[in-house]
Amino acid sequence: MAVDTHARQIAGLDALELGGDQRAGIAARVWARVWPMLTAVALVLVAWELVVLSGRWPEYVFAGPVTTFQDLASRLGDGEFYQALATTMRRAVTGFALAVLVGLVVGAAVSRVKVLRAAFGALITGLQTMPSIAWFPFAILLFGLNESAITFVVVLGAAPSIANGLITGVDYTPPLLLRAGHVLGFRRLQLYRHVILPASLPSFLAGLKQGWAFAWRSLMAGELIVVIAYQSSLGQQLAIARELSDSPGLIGTMIVILVIGIVIDLLFELADGALRRRWGLNPV
Repeated sequence: MAVDTHARQIAGLDALELGGDQRAGIAARVWARVWPMLTAVALVLVAWELVVLSGRWPEYVFAGPVTTFQDLASRLGDGEFYQALATTMRRAVTGFALAVLVGLVVGAAVSRVKVLRAAFGALITGLQTMPSIAWFPFAILLFGLNESAITFVVVLGAAPSIANGLITGVDYTPPLLLRAGHVLGFRRLQLYRHVILPASLPSFLAGLKQGWAFAWRSLMAGELIVVIAYQSSLGQQLAIARELSDSPGLIGTMIVILVIGIVIDLLFELADGALRRRWGLNPV
């Protein structure tokens, strides 16, 4: 009895200590993530201001950080900016969702059918390495100067990376899990749903992250090339700022595009951390 009581006391102290470490660990992890980013931003701003002070370019060509952020602050109070942002994000979400669907179907088929792997495996990798902007002349020829051309290129830019992520995850699924699935009576779709997809989630998530990066780049290139009347977008604002030699507006829009990319990347990292915790791994 005394031994059991002592064991419970030790377990309670361990739980209390672990809880304190967890609370301290969360704060430490947040600070460890934030301070390098703040330091990098400060260094970039200092270097930016030094380049401006050097006088290498006039103000209308290369605006300083103060002028740029003042212009950006004024645009944040303008409804047209949010309309452009909404248009760009709608196109991004639509194109990426279609790319996920296409990549999931193609990746699932190619990863499990040897004939399809032999026929299309190298082609998928080739499409992944092909610059998205090279597709725009063909897309414009097919669809004209409209959103379908942009969506077409966004899907082609993102889907191969998503498909390859799933294919890699399936290839590294432990055979023991597959045999266990067969023993449990899983066949094809059930095997994919209950065994293969959960086991391939890390690689698939990495493919999704890379696919989003390609989709975002393709979208920005598309909005610069395919300008649709009466549909303001971030890419269109970049083009207009360049034509008007509006350096603060141009750099400010680039900062907005960069911030959106960083935020989406952080969301993917949160998903990766949640997956690691669920698998009993320590998130980096």
